[in-house]
Amino acid sequence: MTLPDTAHALALLASGAEGGEHGGASASPYVTGGAALLVLLLLLWITTRFNRDR
Repeated sequence: MTLPDTAHALALLASGAEGGEHGGASASPYVTGGAALLVLLLLLWITTRFNRDR
């Protein structure tokens, strides 16, 4: 597989063009963003717990 073929396959996979329609059952952008924010805040909290001066 050449580089342009690989890039095209990844672009199709990212766009959801291959594999058919999902029937409108995609996740809400607000749910996705909220979950990402929650994960990042959790990682920030964990990092600050390990970074305490003793």
